[in-house]
Amino acid sequence: MPSRTSAALAGLALAVLAAGCADPAAGRVSLAGAPQPTVSPPPPSLMRSTGAPRHPYPMATSLAEPMATGAPLPATGPPRFFVSARTPLARFTGTSKTATITPVPPAVHDAATGAFLANIPLPPGLDGTSHRLAAARDNRTFALAGRTGGQAEPGLRFFLVRLGEDGRPGEPVPVTLTDPDDLSQLYDLALSADGTRLAYATPLIGGGAKISVLDVATGRRRDWKSTTYSMVGGLSWAPDGRSLACVLNGRALAVLDLSRPDAAAPRIVRNASGAVPFESVTHTPDGGALIYAAGHTVERVPVLGGPSQVLARREPPPGASLTLRFSVDGTGEHLLYSHGWRAYRIPLGGGAVTSVPITAGERPGEGDSPNVAW
Repeated sequence: MPSRTSAALAGLALAVLAAGCADPAAGRVSLAGAPQPTVSPPPPSLMRSTGAPRHPYPMATSLAEPMATGAPLPATGPPRFFVSARTPLARFTGTSKTATITPVPPAVHDAATGAFLANIPLPPGLDGTSHRLAAARDNRTFALAGRTGGQAEPGLRFFLVRLGEDGRPGEPVPVTLTDPDDLSQLYDLALSADGTRLAYATPLIGGGAKISVLDVATGRRRDWKSTTYSMVGGLSWAPDGRSLACVLNGRALAVLDLSRPDAAAPRIVRNASGAVPFESVTHTPDGGALIYAAGHTVERVPVLGGPSQVLARREPPPGASLTLRFSVDGTGEHLLYSHGWRAYRIPLGGGAVTSVPITAGERPGEGDSPNVAW
């Protein structure tokens, strides 16, 4: 057990970090055209797998063509809507040690005001949703993960929904997997530019992680596994549908070549510097660079590697996470993230950061702030 002195020092360190995070809700974005120097590889991560990672089902190979090379959905901007997804609410009553779980539906919001427009209906058999979601570049098509099995045997199922021109959601379209998979946990998901493929990342038993590409029409799938990295997130499809960008253990940006189903591992593009982690990454509209956040500093780096360039520096709001989970619209000009039940919008071409309150149709303001995408 740590000594009181160690605990006191740890508390002091946290206090110093928190004091440096305070900032008003809106501010100016600073632009910097000067490239930054490259960094040396990070030290071995504590999250690397040391056991024998395994999966309860064989790796899927039924999808012969994992690339998504159809005509891309048209980008519309600036975005008119965003979708929010929340974790279920957990409540403990009296002296009970068992929480009462209350699902809350995903919702559509007006991008300009954050106003609630409509709840998104769930397909039959789902009793709630995960807080993971993904948007296509048209600001109308979204992928979500629904919960099934209750608390006894929790699982996830994917579905798609398309918004009308008034923002009202249509009927949800379930995505049925032809190959069995363990979907009790989900790191991230991403929808391809043409809307035909869904990529998602999950953990492996005993360590390691798996990236899967799913044909949303047929349910066929192809898997890639990593025994080196235990967490894979920040998934992003290249505009041409031939590769996926991802974040490995929060310490590296990487690209997986889908044209090589036998690819051994993603190619590292950039390693994190110091203690500042990565969480989200996305492609520029031309596919030539990756946009990512080192802490709350938004940067871009060529897909082939090279010096990075700062796009925007943003002091995190009080109490915000050290990492930034964001969504960039199909035009590549507007970045969105949420904190404290507010949606923050950063214009990547320069200008003021703006924020709007996120209103909800059910249990507004309760539980964690939702994840958002546009």
